[in-house]
Order: sequence, then structure tokens, then C-alpha cells
Amino acid sequence: MQKQKRALRLDGGQFTRLIKITRATSRYADRDVLVLMLGHHTGMRVTEISRITVADVLHPSGKLRQEVSLREAVTKGCRQRCAYLSSRALIEALEAYLAYRQAHGIGTELGDTRYRGLLPHQPLIFGGRGAALSQNTKRRTLENGERRDYKACDSLQSHITRLYKRAGIKGSSHSGRRGFAGKVLASTGDMETVRVLLGHQSLDCSQRYVDVSPAILQEMFASAIADNL
Repeated sequence: MQKQKRALRLDGGQFTRLIKITRATSRYADRDVLVLMLGHHTGMRVTEISRITVADVLHPSGKLRQEVSLREAVTKGCRQRCAYLSSRALIEALEAYLAYRQAHGIGTELGDTRYRGLLPHQPLIFGGRGAALSQNTKRRTLENGERRDYKACDSLQSHITRLYKRAGIKGSSHSGRRGFAGKVLASTGDMETVRVLLGHQSLDCSQRYVDVSPAILQEMFASAIADNL
């Protein structure tokens, strides 16, 4: 059986380079930096990132939520789970993108002060022309044998791959999830926590994300600590 190819796990220097070059070269830098941050700091899949809404990250008062509930209809595994907006860098990127949307009138409602004037049930992440990102319908078989249709945002996945390529890094949208899994394991030492946060049903699936050497785990631990300072 051919071994499944794994996405590259970025080290701290590579991720810094990716963000720096994206800020400098992307036409929609605030949006693209946020997309990358969401993958690396919450472990969200690219389609989950494309489908969360303004109301998922903001209270009606405009205050940021600390916890994002990923609905069953949004996740690839068709199981609800939570993602957490706890990284300072991620929060700064989210605030910058929300301000960008307000300034450019992207998905705003005139005269409404709730949700910072943004339409709550519109996607958080918009395409370059202010439209929702396109979704492809796919079908997968769940662990219990049930077949379910789900949405996949192939266009955003391809765009993220181009961001990596522009930065000279052979990564993909899945690199963020793999790096996130390693950081969680390094900071908690608990594979069950990794499984829950990634939304996997089995530990075997999660284990494939963190099959790394002790030296790399030590580096991840140092990075995880630094992220929370």
C-alpha cells in the first residue's frame, strides 16, 4: 500500500516568512493573512474557514467570541466541534480583517450597529469581489458507513497553495492543521485533546498528524509557549 503523503509542517521561521510575504504581496492581504492564521492557530479545515459566518466570531454587541462553534453542516466529518480564538496573533488578524470589511462596505448593513454593522449570517471570508466563495458538493462515507454530501471550497484551497508557493514553501492548506496538532500535543501531551480539537473520530487518524521526532516536539513546545506570551 502506498504511504499517504503528508502536508509539510512549517517551523516558526517558515510561518513567519509565509505571513510576511503574504502581507507584502497579496492583493487582499488582511483576508489572506487571517485565512492562514485560522488554519495554523485553530486547526480549521479550509472549507470550515470558508463557511463560518460573522455571527460565528462576533457577539451581537460586536465583541469577539472566544469560542467558534463549527456546525455539523460545516465540518467534513459532519460532527460539531469547537475552535478557539485564543492566539494574540490570530485575534489581531481577525480585527484587521473585520476593520477592512467595514471600511470597504463588504457585507455591511447600513444603520445597524449590531455585529459592527456586518451582516451576521454572511460568510466571514469573502472573495476578492465581495462575493461568497464558491463551494463544490462532494460525497463521503462516514465511519458508520453512512454516505453524506458535504461542501468543499476547492478555490480557497488552491489559493492557499499559491500563497505558500509565492513564499517559496512547499506547503498546503493542510499544513496549518498538522502544525496546530503538533503544538497541541507539545503543550498538553494528550492525544485525546488533539483528536477532539481536530474533529476526528479515532485517535489513529489524529496520530498521523503528529508522527514527529522528540526534537521537533520540543521545538513545537517552545513555539506553543511563545504564542501564549
